[in-house]
Order: sequence, then structure tokens, then C-alpha cells
Amino acid sequence: MENQVDINKVVRQHLEMEQFFSGFTLKSAAEEPESQGQEDTRVPRGVEGMAVAEKAAELEKIAEEVRRCCQCGLGSTRTNPVPGEGNPDARIMFVGEAPGADEDAQGRPFVGRAGQLLDKIINACGLKREDVFIGNILKCRPPDNRDPRAEEIISCLPYLQKQIEIIEPEVIIALGAHAARTLLDTTKSIGQLRGQFHEYYAGIGRPPIKLMATYHTAYLLRSYTPENRRRVWEDMKKVLAELGLPVPE
Repeated sequence: MENQVDINKVVRQHLEMEQFFSGFTLKSAAEEPESQGQEDTRVPRGVEGMAVAEKAAELEKIAEEVRRCCQCGLGSTRTNPVPGEGNPDARIMFVGEAPGADEDAQGRPFVGRAGQLLDKIINACGLKREDVFIGNILKCRPPDNRDPRAEEIISCLPYLQKQIEIIEPEVIIALGAHAARTLLDTTKSIGQLRGQFHEYYAGIGRPPIKLMATYHTAYLLRSYTPENRRRVWEDMKKVLAELGLPVPE
């Protein structure tokens, strides 16, 4: 716990310096009433009205920077960096803690057992993996999946911040305590944070982005109880309602 407090303190100082499931019924799109006379507010939403193709190009530039990055010791221990992937114009952005062994081997986020569970949750929401963007606080796997260190977060967090600025999601879903605490600059537990919307500030002059914290899917695999599943699903339903998307019954 003391280590976590220290990490948050260092990250806060850095930011101040930088910026002074299955089994659910889902209504199909055909069943939803058409919007009359309403503009599609989804495109564009990015930096300065950036088109989707431009967003994709900017995200690829960041991914290339990540591939070359050796700012912390993880650059010498990783097999592959994991920049993140998904829709450059995603309305929802999932953020985890760090890549694991499967992610390190493939260079893709959330592809192991925890990732397969995340895919099920996304599908249960009536969405596909390619509809969202998935990333992590750290872009490289810490040895033995240990907790991120302060200097690693400081080195890596700007990449995620740039991705958020480009994608400009309407909702960020922080998976687990490390992601939620880092993005919200808090020491509160995930139990205290989940179930309600918070605000993430992408930069000066930008409106806050709503952030929902929930349990990491790796935690669900370890503690796959009906109560924990219900809590995560309730969190997801709140996100869908916030976005005006069909909420499974």
C-alpha cells in the first residue's frame, strides 16, 4: 500500500508538471426507433475535428514510438511492446494495468484468458472488439507480472495520454485498481471507485471524459463469484445507458 501511495504521488507531480459475458438479451438496432433530424455526433470527435483516417495515422505514430521506446528497464526485458489496438474513433476505451505473458508474446492487449473474458463482456454489451479501443497504463510487461513501478508509469503514461487525446472516447473504462488509481490520481480502493462515473481530464481546455472503474477481468477469473459478475455487469450497463446504447435485459 505504501508503494501505491508513492506511485500516485509521483504520477501526480508528473501530471502537474506536464499539464500545469453471455446470457443477456439485447435489442437489435432494427428494433430501436430511428432518430429524427439528429446529427451523428460520433464523427468526428477527435483532436481538432480529426478524421478517422488521420486518427489512425496518429495512433500508428504513437505505436511506432512505443516500439522504439527504451526509457525504462522494461524495454530490455520485454518480448514485444503492446501499444494498444482498436477503433481510432471508439466511443469506449478500456484501460488495464499492463500486458501479461500472452500479450507480451503477441504484442496485442488482452489476448490471454483475461482478454477472452473481456471479449465476452464486450460482446454481451452488443459490441465487438473492433468497436472499442483497448490499452494499458504500461506498454510493456513487467517481469513476473509484478506491479508497475513509479518510474515505469512516468515513462509510459504519456503514450496513453496521447492516445486518449486522439481517440477522445466518450467513456473510459478503467479495469482494476492500478488503472483507476493512476488515471484518477487517487489511493481509493477499486471497491470505493467502481459503480459510479468519475471525470478524467485529458488536458487543459478539454472537457472531462467520463470514467467508469470496474474489476479487472483477471480478478474476475480468480474470484468468479455471482456477486462479482453482477457488479461488473451493472457497471457496464451504466456505461451503455450513458452512451444511449441498448441495455441488455
